[in-house]
This record gives sequence, structure tokens and C-alpha cells, in this order.
Amino acid sequence: MKHVFIVNPKSGKGKVLEFIKPKIDEYAKAHPELEIEVHITTAPYEGITFVKERASSGEHIRFYACGGDGTLFEVVNGAYLYPDTTEVAVIPLGSGNDFIRLFGKASEMTNIDDHVNGTPIKLDLIRCGDKIAINQCSMGIDAEVCAKQVYFKKLPLVSGEMAYTFALVYCLFKKLKSDFKVYVDDKLVIEDSMLFSLCGNSRWYGGGYKGAPLAIPDDGLLDMILVRSKVSRLKLASLMGKYKKGEHLDWDITTFMRGKKLHIESKKPAAVNVDGECEYVTEATFEIIEHGISFVVPKNSTYFEDRASGKISGER
Repeated sequence: MKHVFIVNPKSGKGKVLEFIKPKIDEYAKAHPELEIEVHITTAPYEGITFVKERASSGEHIRFYACGGDGTLFEVVNGAYLYPDTTEVAVIPLGSGNDFIRLFGKASEMTNIDDHVNGTPIKLDLIRCGDKIAINQCSMGIDAEVCAKQVYFKKLPLVSGEMAYTFALVYCLFKKLKSDFKVYVDDKLVIEDSMLFSLCGNSRWYGGGYKGAPLAIPDDGLLDMILVRSKVSRLKLASLMGKYKKGEHLDWDITTFMRGKKLHIESKKPAAVNVDGECEYVTEATFEIIEHGISFVVPKNSTYFEDRASGKISGER
């Protein structure tokens, strides 16, 4: 098996390359029996093309996304068509590192050996048009926040979580609601003024906001969190702390469902978020790809023990 490290030099405010490249070189020197390669991305989405080209060779390759959630997005979108011959690991070095939170603390997951000797498992994915998400997709104010977060993340000393919070405050005074028709598994469930409609394969986004607090990425279902806009700006601002902690499923403005497909129609163009990639559309469909990718759980992760004990559970 080949081990190919995809390094995004722009992640972590430009400090990823100087941190991880010496570690990879040292590990390769200490393990000459392993075939190790490093690819440094040169432009946005170039990683998708590179991974897809290498994956199409039919070789057994483990790709390591060295960066943040954007780097993981590129690796996933390049590798997902080849689930039988490719594996995806994450060395979390970005500002948000949301997807990896289910498997442990990002600060404890930068040891290369833990990933080389990790355990691959099959995880679900979400398809939205020609994009693939491994974490979450949404449409509405939180997607608006996601789009604005990119601006705030560029500011000095602003973490991914801080950028999301700043963007959220900004958007609270701008576009607060959208008129949506929401379908789950082809059945109309809501036609109303909405804050957002979120489709979760895993739990966190936005640098630490627990948008889908019960999502399990290998259960063959997507968690749908549909939040109506029957609340004032002032009230919504007071609820953000609870939303960040994942305490919003029991709000009277929230509908929580599970299914395999979420379709949203909007009267006006609204932001759609696919694992941090944002654009404006009048409709979007998020559909599960069951067991769509082989994801490597690091050796030091307690994920398997936490699933067995019920610490990580999809039950309310």
C-alpha cells in the first residue's frame, strides 16, 4: 500500500507545511519499508484532481489529508469513486477540524504513526450535485454564515470557531430567514419560513458548533435538523450558546428527522453549504452514499470503545 500525504500549505494560517513536512520526512526515513509520497497542493481544488488521478490507477493508496476540513473535502472528492482501493486519513492541522472531533481531539491526532497504523472503516457520504460531503450540508442562515466565515478566518489571530461566531453575529443583522419547501425522502415535511435546513453525517461544523448532535457517520442515515424562523433576532442571539452545545433538537421551532435524502426548494437564491463549500441556489438535494468511503480511525482514538460503551450514540 502506498501512503500519499496531501499537504495544504494554506491551512492553519500558512503554518502547516513547516510543521508537518519535517515529520513526514523523519517518519519516512525511519520506515524505509513504506512507500511514502508527499504532494503539496498548488491551488484551490488542485488536490481533487491529483487524488482522482492517483486513485484511478487502481493501486491501493491511503491518502492523508494534512490540513483542515477544506483539505479533507478535496481528498474525499478525489477518492470517493474508488472506495475499494483507496483509504482516507486526516492529520488535522486546520482552524476548524470539525469532522475529526468525533474521533478525538485534533491536538492529539498529529502523530503520523497513529494514522499509518490506524483502522479503516466504511463511512457514509453525502452527495450534493457534483460535490461530495463527509460531514454536513445545509441551506439557510448557517450556510450564509459559512460563506461569510471565509472572510473572518483571514483575519490575524481569528480561529475557525471565532470566525464562525463573528460571521453568525454579522448574519443575524442581515438575512435571517428563507422561504423553503423541505422534502425528506421525497415527502414534503415543511413549507414555511426557515432559519436553516441541515443534513448531518457527523456532528460538528463551523469550528465547534454541534449542529447535528446525534449523527453517526456509518449508520446508513442522515440526520435532518430543520429550524423555523419563528423567533426574533434578539431571542435567536440568546439561543446561540445552546445551539453550539447541540441543545437545539427539543426547541419548538426545530424538526428532527432521519432519512436518506433531503431536498430543499427556495423562493429566492439562498446559500448552500457542502462541507464549507458555498454557493447560492434556489434548490439543493442532499442524498446519502452508504459506506461510500474507507476512513482511517487513528490508533490512539477511543472511537470504537466509545461506540461500544454508548458514549457515542445516536439515541436521544
